[in-house]
Amino acid sequence: MLRRVAGFSESIDQRRRAHARATRYIVSATWVGAGVRSGSDDNMARSYLLWGLLFTGIVRATNNFRPREKRQLGLRATLNLPVTTEELCQNKASDEFFRLPDFSDCRDVFRCDRSGGQGPIRLAAVRCPTGLAFDINRQVCDWKRNVRNCDQLEKPLKIKPLLNTDNPICPQGQLACGDGVCLPKPLFCDGKHDCDDESDENACGVDEDPNRAPECDKQQCVLPDCFCSADGTQIPGNLNPSNTPQMITITFSGAVNFDNVDLYQDLFKEERKNANGCQIKATFFVSHKYTNYSAVQELHRKGHEIAVFSISNKEDPEYWTHGSYDDWLTEMAGARLIIERFSNITDNSIIGVRAPFLRVGGNTQFEMMTDQLFIYDASITAPLSRMPLWPYTMYFRMPHKCHGNAQNCPSRSHPVWEMVVNELDRRDDPEFDENLAGCHFVDSCSNIRTGKQFRHLLEHNFQRHYQTNRAPLGLHFQAAWLESNKDFKKELIKFIIDKTSQNDVYFVTMLQVIQWMQSPTEVTGIRDFDEWKEKCDVKGLPYCSLPNVCPLHTRELREETLNLHTCMDCPRNYPWLLDPTGDGIDIV
Repeated sequence: MLRRVAGFSESIDQRRRAHARATRYIVSATWVGAGVRSGSDDNMARSYLLWGLLFTGIVRATNNFRPREKRQLGLRATLNLPVTTEELCQNKASDEFFRLPDFSDCRDVFRCDRSGGQGPIRLAAVRCPTGLAFDINRQVCDWKRNVRNCDQLEKPLKIKPLLNTDNPICPQGQLACGDGVCLPKPLFCDGKHDCDDESDENACGVDEDPNRAPECDKQQCVLPDCFCSADGTQIPGNLNPSNTPQMITITFSGAVNFDNVDLYQDLFKEERKNANGCQIKATFFVSHKYTNYSAVQELHRKGHEIAVFSISNKEDPEYWTHGSYDDWLTEMAGARLIIERFSNITDNSIIGVRAPFLRVGGNTQFEMMTDQLFIYDASITAPLSRMPLWPYTMYFRMPHKCHGNAQNCPSRSHPVWEMVVNELDRRDDPEFDENLAGCHFVDSCSNIRTGKQFRHLLEHNFQRHYQTNRAPLGLHFQAAWLESNKDFKKELIKFIIDKTSQNDVYFVTMLQVIQWMQSPTEVTGIRDFDEWKEKCDVKGLPYCSLPNVCPLHTRELREETLNLHTCMDCPRNYPWLLDPTGDGIDIV
């Protein structure tokens, strides 16, 4: 069971053993194509465009597909298909996109909209932005040059196992493959193909996996080890909203270096304090390449939380969605080894993971996290809804749908906290504007172009949380976005100053949110909440003002010379996936 995470002293020996195990696995992992160019913050921003921008509208379809004007696409089309809408959608999931033969533009796809399971089936028409095309196999918009299946109408149909039949096919404890062969139930959705037709791995979604986690059971799920609620909106400890502190988590994802340390110093000045007298804190999900580890060490000294964002930050979303156990191990456990060694972090406090591009790695990612004693993930997005969700543990089923195209959410039970990303409402005027899809990172709110719009976004979403169930408000950034417009930084600072003047609003780390949820404390007692007193008011100078600048190479990135900035001794090689310590271990 998950222990209270106030000090981690009870698991230090476990963590040391896990470190040794991680190093052993990393050294022995087989990696093909290790020289692929890694991603940068700019590449990440570009990928959010590629994977996030779909403009959707609803087209009602009659049984004979009578021609209709599709205003959201700006064209007319005659649909002369010999099937009904129901027949067209018979074996298609509601989140599966497909083409119709009458549409020659590779940007245009459709999905079946079942109106929540009631009413007639409709077709939702989708068009990718100009310059992009829809990849039918990957179910995403991508640059036209990368899409090679414009003549393909739909994804190849996968054979499904026979899980629900009128009469049982198999003995108790077994399930039927698509061809009727019975196999033990645990073999289904275990990441390995056991059926001859491979159908055992084709029905493994959160609501399909025959070995999926059970629905929330409040009798079994008890704090401090477990937290769940039927719809995810319940306040821990059943506190009234007025007695619950409004927590705000500011997070940054990517490299920490000279390009953004000044921004962090401006945002988190020593005089900016919460109502308990402690300096405001943030969480930094650190990627490896281009990171200055002396700067990471200074952020940690000041009490900010350091978490991992991978070593390579690789651009290919499929790498993360369908990554192997060893992929996730080398990327995340390896990233922790690098940060701890070259930022001299020795307190076992690196316990959080965020997947690049928020591409969750399913059960495989969470199995690795469990084995390596990571406490929480911060990659799963909850769709914009009337009331935001509280974080939850993964012992029981997620209280919301797996949000996003081609996402691979974990379906089974895992002793891991999910610091769910509540989508932000980006409408300029929520009272009158039409509904818009929410955005997960602030910088993915593409309609925010001015400081005034940004401040409205901050205030409106703050009130959405503060006036309802006070679920933690997550403001997730890439530093380059804030630096791209000086007004953005000014407005964020004004927002911080304004909210810290309230005695029931706290800027805290992800870890501090979990600590409060494990021991819910009313606003009146939060000033004496011990878990939030560690590194309360940090003064003094950095550990080193002149870090070592180590120009290094690695066989995994043969063409590059990379500078490693650290207060520690320079390693022999630039740390990377197969050599996270930089000691030059030979891989056989």
